[in-house]
Amino acid sequence: MAQSVLALGPNALLSALGLWRGPQQVEPTPAEDWRQARVDVVIHVDRHQPDITFCLASLLAQTHPLGRVLLIDDGGAERDHSVQIAREFARANGLPLVAIERMWTIGKGATLKRQARELDGDVMFVLDGNVVLESPDYIARCVQKLYEGVGTASVRGLHRPSRMADRVRWASSPQFRAWLDGDEHVDPRRPRDGWSGLWGWFNDISRECIGTFQQRFLDRGQMALFGSVGAPAFTATAYRRRYLKDVFDRYEPMYGDGLTRRPELFVALALCNEGYHNSQLPEVVAHAPGAGLHALACEHHHVSSAFMHSCHAFDALLRTPLKWPRRWWRQRSPAARLREDDMRNARRVVEAYRQPFGERLTHQQGRPVGWALFFGALEKVLVPLLVLALACMAAWAWLAALLLVDAVLWLAALALVSRPGERLRMLGKGVVALPMRHGLLWTELFTVLASLRHWPGRALRRAAA
Repeated sequence: MAQSVLALGPNALLSALGLWRGPQQVEPTPAEDWRQARVDVVIHVDRHQPDITFCLASLLAQTHPLGRVLLIDDGGAERDHSVQIAREFARANGLPLVAIERMWTIGKGATLKRQARELDGDVMFVLDGNVVLESPDYIARCVQKLYEGVGTASVRGLHRPSRMADRVRWASSPQFRAWLDGDEHVDPRRPRDGWSGLWGWFNDISRECIGTFQQRFLDRGQMALFGSVGAPAFTATAYRRRYLKDVFDRYEPMYGDGLTRRPELFVALALCNEGYHNSQLPEVVAHAPGAGLHALACEHHHVSSAFMHSCHAFDALLRTPLKWPRRWWRQRSPAARLREDDMRNARRVVEAYRQPFGERLTHQQGRPVGWALFFGALEKVLVPLLVLALACMAAWAWLAALLLVDAVLWLAALALVSRPGERLRMLGKGVVALPMRHGLLWTELFTVLASLRHWPGRALRRAAA
């Protein structure tokens, strides 16, 4: 799910600058061999019965060897038959699956915390039970990128909505044939009638266009500028397990298990706060079915709310632009330049976008990716309020002009990041998705007002603690 739907704002301008400049051309010299890394897989299941077999089939197709594979059903009293189906599928394909069923749900954040402490692998690969790793080298490429430098803490690929053609293809794979043993597979997600199919098509188009703008334009531009994505909100992510464990050890005394509705977002900002990178790979793809068009606004609200709350928890990152003038002035001195040259010459392991680690340095200097977080939070607050102000003043001409310019820039960005042979098709999809995209602006307004209502109390409690 996307973090931003706006093309008329400073964050889009920042990403366009990154795409124009391109990434740092540095040949990494990793200190460890990524092929020797042990990868443990944690599958978080919460009523994913129609999709769990597709998830396991894609894991079996991965080229990188896997260590322990844990499936944790956190559905609690409302859980379905995901674990039983997963055990049958794993037994038929010889997959050593460890399944855990919880009588009471404890949340995804608590699940990740427990597994980060109990597992002993080098890499912890986390995904939801409805995610399908479309690329067979998804895990291998994530682990390879993870080991290019000690500053990389998490890596993920691109995400798109599942299509019915994807499910039909996976249902005919050798993994499914071994499980079905000659029986016919009946997909519960197949549309019941033409109206359901049309509604599902519009849902997939909206999600695909919003996700394409976020991942292939905004996130890709941030990767080129900073070597990191500020606030990724998708699972199927490879973490350095030790870094993940350190995050939970650091923030559990302060927040307990309440790491917002999207704990992966909180973890991503916590890693940025320590000076680590959250990388994104454009060459590997995963997909998951959408929850329906009616749930798109709720999902966007949950992600935006988690982003705003995480920004409040790591406000030192957001204050990066305010610290930049002082840091820039200090770096102009000859002594500072001499120290930087000495550190660069003494470093044996070369790594792109390398920066010092530690929360103390974040409070003193900020982090480069803080610019993207600052502009992202600024957009979420100011743009919906601007739209509301224009509507209240009945300035319909100005409001229409604002939305029209934003829509044109959004369509232009979609065409820019699409393949040459698919640009017209993507433009058509973008036009279809425009009504839903503009509707999400009002979701942003609701999120901002709800967050601002709760922030003063949280700030006072945090200061008292």
